[in-house]
Amino acid sequence: MKILTGGQFRELDRYTIEHEPIASIDLMERASRAVTDAILRRWPTADGRIVVFAGPGGNGGDGLAVARMLTEAGRITTTYLFNVGGKLNADCETNRERLRQTSDATLIEVTSEFVFPDLGSQDIIVDALFGTGLSRPLSGGFAVLAKRINSSRAQIVSIDMPSGLMCEDNSYNDSGQVIRANVTLTLGCPKLAFFLPENERFVGDLEILDIGLSHEGLNGLKAYLWLTEESELRGLLRRRPRFAHKGTVGHALLVAGSRGMTGAAILSARAALRSGVGKLTVHVPHACLDVLQVSVPEAVVDIDLDSNITTSVGDTGSFQAVGIGPGLGRNRHSAAALVGLMKRHEGPLVLDADALNILAEEKVWQDLIPRESILTPHPLEFDRLAGYSLSAFERMNRARDYAVARGVFVVLKGHYTQVCTPAGDVLINPTGNAGMATAGSGDVLTGVITSLLAQGYLPIEAAQLGVYIHGLAGDLGAAALSEEGLIASDIINHLPQAFRHLKD
Repeated sequence: MKILTGGQFRELDRYTIEHEPIASIDLMERASRAVTDAILRRWPTADGRIVVFAGPGGNGGDGLAVARMLTEAGRITTTYLFNVGGKLNADCETNRERLRQTSDATLIEVTSEFVFPDLGSQDIIVDALFGTGLSRPLSGGFAVLAKRINSSRAQIVSIDMPSGLMCEDNSYNDSGQVIRANVTLTLGCPKLAFFLPENERFVGDLEILDIGLSHEGLNGLKAYLWLTEESELRGLLRRRPRFAHKGTVGHALLVAGSRGMTGAAILSARAALRSGVGKLTVHVPHACLDVLQVSVPEAVVDIDLDSNITTSVGDTGSFQAVGIGPGLGRNRHSAAALVGLMKRHEGPLVLDADALNILAEEKVWQDLIPRESILTPHPLEFDRLAGYSLSAFERMNRARDYAVARGVFVVLKGHYTQVCTPAGDVLINPTGNAGMATAGSGDVLTGVITSLLAQGYLPIEAAQLGVYIHGLAGDLGAAALSEEGLIASDIINHLPQAFRHLKD
């Protein structure tokens, strides 16, 4: 699914109006009906009042139409229309007149003084002040109003965007003057701001409403932001041939672990095997040998010459994929082993954890990363690698530039993990939950991606599918055990269910 910029969304809106064709007021009516239905579905009983705060633009017009429809549905609704400038959007003005003619509707047009209503926890605020057209922080009376809304005890529902939040970059926004919605009912397409961690407190529960925007117009818009959809990955997942054997479904090598960090190697190895690789070799120092063989008897163990750390990696020509980094440590001998591997290995690598930290310490070594390699940093690791970012928006753009410049895939981990591609696309992953913020979760992802790469998936497929499956396994685990109770081993244990879910 394309994620449009605010400008692109308005362009799609215009295209729909011109080519459906449909009058803009009728498209607003369609959108408002979808919002109204969503509100009535979430709050089917009338326990309190509904108060609509409408601005002077298109978002305000949506709010006025929603107020009319809610009143017609029997809800007690009061609407405040803020027309302090004395000028309304044409569709907003039309919906003002329609609301005035609606029996039992209460409309208060605010042109100067305003007394905020007394609202309780059973009441609902519908925020329809500003939508996707906002280009600067709220100021003056609207900033005061946003703060007052946030301090109320009512449930807050924002139409399209929480007022004050901009569609993409909020790095220099004033967070104290943005509506903090409990629910955001966005129209037509998701917006990038919804998927950035610093905006979580504003968005609340997100629901994307289909308002019948033109598919032809959407297809004609060039986007670089995409939300991964399950239907797309169902078609990507391969079926095993009935006559498959371990030699035909991939041989992967994991270089991982050091004294005291054997667990990272174990988690990564178990995840690789649970993700379908036919054969797995794990290169570890001797200190990891006994625990690894007991914990993962299915894996072949290749022992380093050193007892405690990895100092060298042998020939990799017989492996279809190589992953390196979990629990590796940053010893200079391990760094030399990584550099040697990057120089010798033909094909992409999966680079994680300490492999990335080593590359961050010596920037020149990053020039040795094989093209189409898959890097899996968390935000701090990426900042070490490519420079500090002030916001998640800046970090995403920096990761995108890094992927394009070096011809690699950057998997920027987090809730809504971003897969940045050499082509400049950013694929946002919808699976996963806060319970996956647990030690070893990243080691599991390395194992999953390395396994898929060894099975013949293209790097972009291995990265996108691996991230989705990893998050889905975490969701299944959290559903069974709770987010608080989830550990990395639980993610591994639910990988088979995640694959079966996609297949079925």
